[in-house]
Amino acid sequence: MKRLFYVPVVCAAAMMCSCGGNNANENAVATNDNVILHAWSWSFNTIADNMKDIAEAGYDMVQTSPANTCYVGENGGLALFSKEGDEVTGKWYYYYQPIDWKIGNYMLGSRDEFKAMCDSAHKYNVKVIVDVLPNHTAIDHTAVTAALDSVVGGHENLYHANGFKDITQWNDRYECTTGMMGGLPDVNTENPAFQYYYMQYVNDLIACGARGFRYDTAKHIGLPSDPLDAKAEKNNFWDIATGREAIGDITLSMPDSLFIYGEVLQDKNVKEEEYAEYIDQTASAYGHALRNALNAHNYYADSLGHWHHKVSADKLVTWVESHDTYCNAHESAAMSDSLVRMGWVFLAARQHGTPLFYSRPAGSTRENYWGNNRVGERGNDEFKHPEVVAANNYRHAMSGEAETVAVTDNGAVIAVARGNKGVAIINISNDAQDFELTSNLADGTYTDKVHNATFTVANGKISGTAAPLTSYIIY
Repeated sequence: MKRLFYVPVVCAAAMMCSCGGNNANENAVATNDNVILHAWSWSFNTIADNMKDIAEAGYDMVQTSPANTCYVGENGGLALFSKEGDEVTGKWYYYYQPIDWKIGNYMLGSRDEFKAMCDSAHKYNVKVIVDVLPNHTAIDHTAVTAALDSVVGGHENLYHANGFKDITQWNDRYECTTGMMGGLPDVNTENPAFQYYYMQYVNDLIACGARGFRYDTAKHIGLPSDPLDAKAEKNNFWDIATGREAIGDITLSMPDSLFIYGEVLQDKNVKEEEYAEYIDQTASAYGHALRNALNAHNYYADSLGHWHHKVSADKLVTWVESHDTYCNAHESAAMSDSLVRMGWVFLAARQHGTPLFYSRPAGSTRENYWGNNRVGERGNDEFKHPEVVAANNYRHAMSGEAETVAVTDNGAVIAVARGNKGVAIINISNDAQDFELTSNLADGTYTDKVHNATFTVANGKISGTAAPLTSYIIY
């Protein structure tokens, strides 16, 4: 994998000293080193065609949108989001409405195309993560295939007894894990026949080359301690989905080789610590805090010094924005690409969390969130922006190094140092900033090779000028 290195201009004797002897870091600490590209709404063929760029941009994993058979909405139109009167119709979220659990759908591609994408990923040493959603079916549940109804013992057995009642009390765990969310009927994930059928799908994804999963609406799938639905004998879905328990003659394939995390959006009475026994989780509250700080152009506008989560940071997937914050209420869509990029560099430079980069639609602007408005096409070029690539490579190079975060008094410039090996400097303001911050780097003049900017370290301080909404990587 291609990596960029930034060499400080210091005396030759010091450089020779730093390179001699055993290269192992005797003071190494635990770090999370991987980064994920969320290739949102890219087709399997599009992901495969761009795999070289994905690998060279420093991503260890690429996350696909759901691969399951899905509801065909608006005559199969492939608009990301159409309005009345548009020539091309469609909605991105139809692939979140399963009608069967088989690989392939009209929006992203066939099983053969999925496998070819995974083969391409393997060639470039990139892991494929698939967005999976066993929790519900399409709103129009009559579209569910007859084959699926048959294997679960009839259509009524596909759903919880409470599965057609809207959730009204979101902090009530019985309603949350058995009720209907947004018109999506709630699947009886405790039905052994469904579990057996669903695990065949998961293992087929793995056989095709998938090496991880993102569980959509994970907090709506019951844990062992949660109340039982009338149709359930025990809440054992997570034991089966993570390979702790077999269902019939099927066990999760390759459980030790998979990266699995869940969309456990934070709220009151969400059992983050129990979910952490099974899967990593999304750091939704931290993403919200980070957006607050970025939008205020001030680190101190929210509390970024802790992770806003009950679970340790090494079990969290972090983001500046997700497809939901961009698409649903457009909470993050008004943020400029440059501002999002600054947040990404901050997350990627840090010691913990596994950062996920959401790929915005190609051609999108702050006035036109949908851009070219086509499912299947590649997103914009931000995923391989030089600053993003440099941050990804910095994360890999800083493996085993503890973080130190320093911030200017006005909250505009953030420095994420890793041990005494490197530092990421991020100006989140709209103005150029002259700054001086504490530093563990050796005295000398350092050059950032993205922008060829120079910074000086002397007497434990690093100083220089940071351009507006610009980041610098030095190591």
